[in-house]
Amino acid sequence: MMSPREEAPDVDRLARAMLLLHGAHDDDDHHHGPGGDGGSALKAPSFGADRTAALREATQRDRDRYLRSGLVSVDCRFCHVSVDVKKLGPAHTSVQWNTEATRRCAYFAEIRESGGEPARARSCPRLADSIKHAVAEGCLEEMSSAPSPGDG
Repeated sequence: MMSPREEAPDVDRLARAMLLLHGAHDDDDHHHGPGGDGGSALKAPSFGADRTAALREATQRDRDRYLRSGLVSVDCRFCHVSVDVKKLGPAHTSVQWNTEATRRCAYFAEIRESGGEPARARSCPRLADSIKHAVAEGCLEEMSSAPSPGDG
């Protein structure tokens, strides 16, 4: 039983969309797989280069939006490296380091000098302080929720 918020799907609209996507099929003219006419199984329809390029472009836009949406550049107040930060909640901060920042971070340099591997470090405490400062100053806001598919 459907809840009051759910609506029955528009079957005609769905059928038209499927016909546009897959094309009309007349099963009497097709032989499917072995035993039909001895031929090979039918393959999925080709949608052409334009559709493939459009799909690839849309996928790239979605990937970029998912990975980059809401990121703000934050400078470390100690060593002045710049990283991209997204504050997702009180206990969740996403930090995207770039090669230059990783190389120049004073905390990571100390780890390297002592023979350690900075990639194993949970984070840079000096940068964490800079992120807290950016939040306190209003330069970085906590996201209330993930972006919806229509955003962007």
